[in-house]
Amino acid sequence: MTGTSAPGAPQPHRPHDLVGIGIGPFNLSLAALAHGLRAGDAAGGLTAAFYDQRPAFQWHAGLLIDGSTLQVPFLADLVTLADPASPWSFLRYLKDRERLFPFYFAERFHIERAEYDAYCRWVSDRLPGLHFGHQVDAVRWNPERSLFEVDFTQLDPHGGAESLGRAHARHIAVGIGTEPHVPEPLQPLVDAPGVRVIHSADYLEHREHLLAAGHITVIGSGQSGAEVFLDVLRARPAGAERVHWLARTEAFAPMEYSKLGLEHFTPDYTRYFHALPETVRDDLVPRQWQLHKGIDTGTIAAIHDELYRRALHTGWPDAVLTPGVRVRTAGRVATTKVELHLEHVQQGSRSRLTTDAVVLATGYRERPLDRILVGLDPYMRRDASGRPRIDEHFRLVLDPAVGGSVYVQNAERHTHGVGAPDLGLAAWRSATILNSLTGKEPYPLPRRTAFTSFGLERREAPGIPGQAPRPAPLQARHRVR
Repeated sequence: MTGTSAPGAPQPHRPHDLVGIGIGPFNLSLAALAHGLRAGDAAGGLTAAFYDQRPAFQWHAGLLIDGSTLQVPFLADLVTLADPASPWSFLRYLKDRERLFPFYFAERFHIERAEYDAYCRWVSDRLPGLHFGHQVDAVRWNPERSLFEVDFTQLDPHGGAESLGRAHARHIAVGIGTEPHVPEPLQPLVDAPGVRVIHSADYLEHREHLLAAGHITVIGSGQSGAEVFLDVLRARPAGAERVHWLARTEAFAPMEYSKLGLEHFTPDYTRYFHALPETVRDDLVPRQWQLHKGIDTGTIAAIHDELYRRALHTGWPDAVLTPGVRVRTAGRVATTKVELHLEHVQQGSRSRLTTDAVVLATGYRERPLDRILVGLDPYMRRDASGRPRIDEHFRLVLDPAVGGSVYVQNAERHTHGVGAPDLGLAAWRSATILNSLTGKEPYPLPRRTAFTSFGLERREAPGIPGQAPRPAPLQARHRVR
């Protein structure tokens, strides 16, 4: 789909209210909720166009392993938590595909990743205003027209340049997502021909070739590493698994999934985190890794069950699971083999591991906004670490000379916390952006979303300015019998 224009949409020479760059789940959510404002409702209607260089929507295609599920409930779709009546909800998708009753009887709160991908593709195939095969090259502010200029290249089916174009917009939404992270010692091997070293983002594409290797090493302690290790383990013959699983963390730790722990992924916590001092935020994010980088307990159980089942008949499986290990250096040996130089942090010991294939489940990093917004650099305000400042409405803080707004999605962990990449906050963030953009609150949002009060409420004691209030009495602390 190259973006069929919606009825009443502006012609190419007329400006859009909103141009989105990138069409991943977050900007797809924004496009779906923006579509609800096009018919001239209380917000006065909205014209929008979204561009992505890929030929069609695709979400983590390399990790759609059979049986792998989302780590958020199905209600965390593109729209429901902001607009449950939206025609772009997951339940509407099921109804359209005549799968609503089977889903009802399946009793699944967490859907498979492949189904989430299929749902998003269903939305992207039907939602007007999406332009795939369009690579955005530059974004500028035109002070004479008080508009953003967005230059793009339209690509042919093979990714070659076909034509150039330009769109004008009053506001921009950047949702360019993340990119696979490859540790520096292993980068040369990923690029080397004939060596089986890949990032987990490409796992399914290379799965058969990987499984043909004599020995396989998986590196990474998160959910992706666990799922790849389990898939490899299940595919190997009992007693001849020949697979290592290495991780830097001190343990293959479960993700924090308690109900109160999950309240860190609410708008309440996001607002609390944004109001903290920059230095406090920077110290906090790394310490919260188990909120989003741990392993689902069901996956941990499945791995242990598979190992235990194999141990019943053939003795201990030929599988090594070692946390607390970092890869110091890596090199190519015997043409196609890889030698990993390892260090165990707690022991202070070092060793070498020769393997035939390596899967790097080493996570993702935010794509720097500077790449696509270099034309706006003179207008951008930055924090003490040189990162873009982002306000509570997900807007870049720009020079007042810029009359439009640039909103960001999944590029604000340093200002909004661990919930930035979480699918459960997608609809709320999109609604927040549209409320800010229109100035009319077309999507009313809840004032409170968590039972936890993440900070102390600041109050002054009556009659004594500056004095902290007395704590409220603890009710029923001691019962009278």
